[in-house]
Amino acid sequence: MENRSVVLPPVMHCSSVIPLEKGVTRLVRWDLSVECKELTEEVYGDTDVFCRFIDQKRQTMGADFCWGGYDELRDIYARSAVFGKEGEQEEPRRLHLGIDVWGVAGTPVQAVYEGVVHSKAIHSELGNYGAVIIVEHQYGGQVFHTLYGHLSWDSVQQIEVGERIAGGSKIGALGIPAENGGWPPHLHFQCIVDMEGYMGDYPGVCKLSERDRYLNNCPDPMLMLGW
Repeated sequence: MENRSVVLPPVMHCSSVIPLEKGVTRLVRWDLSVECKELTEEVYGDTDVFCRFIDQKRQTMGADFCWGGYDELRDIYARSAVFGKEGEQEEPRRLHLGIDVWGVAGTPVQAVYEGVVHSKAIHSELGNYGAVIIVEHQYGGQVFHTLYGHLSWDSVQQIEVGERIAGGSKIGALGIPAENGGWPPHLHFQCIVDMEGYMGDYPGVCKLSERDRYLNNCPDPMLMLGW
């Protein structure tokens, strides 16, 4: 894939990916990288323990939602063979390409900008996206995409490929662990320029050795959200 740049719509033209009430909803940034020493294998390796850990962390920080993770190197992907295993000949995937918004299952998820549903799918393997919706957008004569992962299964059943959606409209909701690949409830939100032929899927985590290639194709979502 050749190097490219894309101009994303500015914050003033975008909507939040979750409903926010000004002065009421509490958003806190949180580091889940390898520097987060309290997030051990004993925690992230057990879904129930991991869920309690996330909930307690949000309560301790007084947050409705914790967010972060773009270009973040994480150990938590060792919990699933989807990302490869340490010690194997092939390098495992550990670098996160979107942001995560950790909250409560059932929280509405909104399209950040107007567009057309590009594709959708359910990936039920442990560690995968669960239900995912991808929206194609146009801005300034350029095409880009946004990916919304770890949704409820109902989310993909209630939306159609090719359907036109408005910015700020509800396109789904956060799924429970049984629906979202075995993760604590959260949204994986990612911007993608070139889908490279993927339908209903695109890597949300890459090998560290491929960092430049993937970050070039997946610009920082915060350029649109501005939190």
